[in-house]
Amino acid sequence: LTADVATVGLRLVSAQPWLSAQIGVPSAMKILVADDSQTTRKIMVQMLAELGMHSVEEATDGQQALDRLQSADGFDLLLTDWNMPNLSGLDLALAVRADERLMALPILMVTTRSMQKDILAAMKAGVNGYITKPFDAPTLQTKIARVTSR
Repeated sequence: LTADVATVGLRLVSAQPWLSAQIGVPSAMKILVADDSQTTRKIMVQMLAELGMHSVEEATDGQQALDRLQSADGFDLLLTDWNMPNLSGLDLALAVRADERLMALPILMVTTRSMQKDILAAMKAGVNGYITKPFDAPTLQTKIARVTSR
């Protein structure tokens, strides 16, 4: 298994919303962002808005994310941290893949964990893409396009 990993400086680089459509990222996509850090969630929501994606919900841990995914209709993408209380991002990915209604949901892991063994574990758990923190909006945009075009 190989993983496409991006490690770049965290900058709110101006990604072009019109570019989202050009590289296959629909702006009407419904996204769930799961991270226990309020600051990280705010940054990701801001980056997504900058990319023209405004239908975004937040979860403060993996269990809350799983509950929202199972009770809500039609999320198109899950962005999740690995290290969270109650249910880790890795365990969240495994639970999503085990749920028949959610198993096709694209998952993008956004984490500080950059060891090869962690990336392989995430891929084995069913994660579709992996970004290491810190990152920028164009990187997020490219990764979203990759995981949602499969």
